[in-house]
Amino acid sequence: MGIVPALRERGYVFTEARAVDRKGHRIASFDPSTVVESNTRYLSILRTDLAEVIYGALAGEVELILDDTVSALDDDDRQVRVTFEKGDIRDFDLVIGADGLHSRVRRLAFGADERYEDYLGMVVAAVELDAYPIRDELVAMLHADVGFQAVRLSFRDDATLCLFSLRHEGEVPTERADQEALLRARLAGAGWEVPLMLELMAGAKNFYFDSVSQIRMPSWSSGRIALVGDAGACPSFLAGQGSALAMVEAYTLAAELAATHDHRQAFARSHDRLARLVLSKQDGARALGVAFAPRNRFQLLVRNTTMRMLGLPKVADLALGRSFHDRVELPPFPARNPAH
Repeated sequence: MGIVPALRERGYVFTEARAVDRKGHRIASFDPSTVVESNTRYLSILRTDLAEVIYGALAGEVELILDDTVSALDDDDRQVRVTFEKGDIRDFDLVIGADGLHSRVRRLAFGADERYEDYLGMVVAAVELDAYPIRDELVAMLHADVGFQAVRLSFRDDATLCLFSLRHEGEVPTERADQEALLRARLAGAGWEVPLMLELMAGAKNFYFDSVSQIRMPSWSSGRIALVGDAGACPSFLAGQGSALAMVEAYTLAAELAATHDHRQAFARSHDRLARLVLSKQDGARALGVAFAPRNRFQLLVRNTTMRMLGLPKVADLALGRSFHDRVELPPFPARNPAH
């Protein structure tokens, strides 16, 4: 796609992951490059920056309809009639839903969320703060206790991201005030910098809160409608790499569509190429809850002991490396399909 240089310019290559106790004392640390083979093919980037780079790469070649969404889909096997929330009605050859964990396209085309969403008993919150008083450049600071983990990442322009993952049973609040109240109640008495993070949370310029869930579907397509990314196969926050997987899925689907005039064949081939990889990511993520929010003191001990071992040569690669060393075979991308 030609966007890697722009991604590297905006992204971050963290040089250390450091676990600390409730008093801020170092428990363990390791270099992330020991897990990902090297930092030449791995980086972290804010989703907003990723989206901006992708939008910029479009260079006016596609029509963008912004600040609107889909309210109805009618697939008559020849085309899909799309009704937009603001009232427009248009016909399209195909509809590809790439609208995330709570996909409206999936709901309209495949049915209720409850049929496919598997809630993993956790919630995640991301709080972006300006002028946070403590910075550790290119170091991911992690603190866990029973029921939660807090992470601090320092970004450019004096921005800091605080990331919380915590166990939660019952309804997941949808209003920000209720979400903040849940965080304050569940993290009351927490150590390290958590009290300061919670104190500054109300003034955060960006605030994100959601359930930690997976989407598991037997098929990612129906008629002329298909899903990519979290909309059809969310591996959950625990797995990471959600954006990377979505881009691999989108590229693969586009390549298969470019190779044939039969969308059904393209949808099937794309699913066959990637379903096993996605399923392995989902299965692997389910076992990582102990790292993101230990249930009890024993799991906390296991988590901290594992963190210490990750600093040893080859141990990090054995423990986590397979999650980052996928040998994905991308299909060739035809320059142009005469049938189109």
